[in-house]
Amino acid sequence: MAEPELRILDSLHGVDRAAWNRLAEENPFLSHEFLCALHDSGCASPATGWRPCFPTLWRGGDLLAAMPLYLKSHSFGEYVFDWAWAEAYRRHGLRYYPKLLCAVPFTPATGPRLLAPPGQMRQRLLDAALALANEMRVSSLHVLFARDAEMGDWERAGLRVRHGVQFQWFNRGYVRFEDFLSTLTHDKRKKIHQERRRLVEAGIRFEWRAGSDLQEEDWRFFFRCYTRTYRLHHSTPYLTLDFFLRLGQALPRQVLLAIARRDGRPLAAALFLRGASTLYGRYWGALEFVPGLHFEACYYQAIEWSIEQGLERFEGGAQGEHKLARGLLPVRTWSAHWLAHPGFAQAVEEALARETVSVDRYMEALAERSPFKAQP
Repeated sequence: MAEPELRILDSLHGVDRAAWNRLAEENPFLSHEFLCALHDSGCASPATGWRPCFPTLWRGGDLLAAMPLYLKSHSFGEYVFDWAWAEAYRRHGLRYYPKLLCAVPFTPATGPRLLAPPGQMRQRLLDAALALANEMRVSSLHVLFARDAEMGDWERAGLRVRHGVQFQWFNRGYVRFEDFLSTLTHDKRKKIHQERRRLVEAGIRFEWRAGSDLQEEDWRFFFRCYTRTYRLHHSTPYLTLDFFLRLGQALPRQVLLAIARRDGRPLAAALFLRGASTLYGRYWGALEFVPGLHFEACYYQAIEWSIEQGLERFEGGAQGEHKLARGLLPVRTWSAHWLAHPGFAQAVEEALARETVSVDRYMEALAERSPFKAQP
């Protein structure tokens, strides 16, 4: 049988959606629909510093393997920060950008990065990414939020592993939200009861709606909330209304909005995506500050909905030590990095070794502050 043909794609148009999605393993962020919404809306495009150059393997017209790979001219929208590395390059008169990035734009969610079964085709993808890095003469190749099962592949290819921490909630067979609360310590349980009760007393109610039920006015409202959150943090949002409109149409059963209403009027909204067994929290915003509303919209509603739907896990997004008190536990995340410059590669390897010790200590400290009565 002939060896699979390697093709580097600058677009997913022309790639069969079902064939791509089979490789994506029901991960909504790697779906053909999600990536095309990012590309076609211009949010992740060459004009914004995200140039797709996806290594893919084909046998005839059949797609066998793929990798989400971008040529980047900056480090925005990644959530694994290498600004210090870029600055060190600059101080030494070296160019850090462009670089190659294997990740989903603007999405700090763990998932497959080698979209292929274990074995030879994964190795072909790895070889293709490193060959492309050398051919393009980039400074580096970075793989973000890879799943545990892939890290050995990246390490054997010569990439240095970097550790991070996120906070996630796990379903321990709960039937109701109160079952989950009963496993928390008294003070944590009391605090959550108080926060939820105050919102109910303020007349705030939540409604969950899927993409298939959302109208353009719903998305315009959500976009107002989303952009207001960024403004309050003196930042610029990465995503556009056009992207959200495309997303709701492309993934009508996987995209969800939890909309908070007071006296029938929308007040806040949180966006989620549903995978096969996991709910992913993405963005939220409110038109005004209400104490406890953020925790309710982003965590309690998500946990309660996950229990009702029988999902195994809720990923609350990047960072956020405050999530620990809400029953989300620290989980180690992984990235992998290759730098072309031998001296900088050695310096980064030594820095990552020190950073790993810090992460280990941080995880131990968090375990001592577990919100649960018994350690899960």
